[in-house]
Amino acid sequence: MPKHYLIAGLLCLLLSGSSNRCYSLAMDNARRVLVTGAGGQTGQHVFRKLLARPGYLPIGTVRSEASRKALLEGIGDDKAEQVVICDITNENTSTLDNLVKDCDAVMICTSAKPAPTGEINEETKRPLFGFPNGQPEIVDWLGQKNLIDAAKKANRDIHVVLCSSMGGTNPLNSLNSLGKVTNADGTTTGGDILKWKRKAEVYLMESGLPYTIVHPGGLLNEPGNERELCLGVDDKIPGTTNNSVPREDVANVMIAALEDDDYRGRSFDLVSKPVGEGVVTADYGKLLATLEGKNCDYSLGETA
Repeated sequence: MPKHYLIAGLLCLLLSGSSNRCYSLAMDNARRVLVTGAGGQTGQHVFRKLLARPGYLPIGTVRSEASRKALLEGIGDDKAEQVVICDITNENTSTLDNLVKDCDAVMICTSAKPAPTGEINEETKRPLFGFPNGQPEIVDWLGQKNLIDAAKKANRDIHVVLCSSMGGTNPLNSLNSLGKVTNADGTTTGGDILKWKRKAEVYLMESGLPYTIVHPGGLLNEPGNERELCLGVDDKIPGTTNNSVPREDVANVMIAALEDDDYRGRSFDLVSKPVGEGVVTADYGKLLATLEGKNCDYSLGETA
């Protein structure tokens, strides 16, 4: 638990018995954390966990009123002020700037999301995918750049924790082909999601802000806190051949990064062993220590 929250709790004991005063004091001393993509699957885990965790005041962003309504149905209307409609890709960043300026940390959980277009590739006979809610260049690069710039403008020691993806060391990774269109002149447009993500990661590292970059493997919609987690770098993780990890465990690692300064200035890959194999991870400091100081090498792979 953050020290400032413990101090607030002790002060509450000295007050004259008003629970409202105690709550107000706790909130005044809570760490304000902006969670972008709070309506998404991984972002929801991060946002809900921070809501339930003492010492935090999370603010979740969603892109539409429908997403806001759906999120509030799960957490209660009493949290309405903590769920805000904000499109991080908007060229007018005034709303984003206002949200970030008083924050202690930013958790970036937004990502372009591929979906079948309904068409079939005539050569491969496989479904074609597109990005109906924004191409990777817009969401994973320009949107994340807007967030990083907002944190820099706030002139604060804002810790940015970025959820990205494994696979970035291989420019030919199949994920980069999703949403990519070959033009008549042979050039291509769209897609390259891992390259745009990697571009945003480099921009964050060069921003001067405290950062943590997490590259999860394939994301599972399965319960967390049931597996041994494994870290590595450059798409190589010792100790397991498994390449997936529950979204909830990704959220756990991202939150651990907020609470352990050793996670600052780090970039790494994350997967889990299958349930029942190994020892369930509970100590995230020991987990980080398994990297032995290594970080991802950004001379590998390509940026867009």
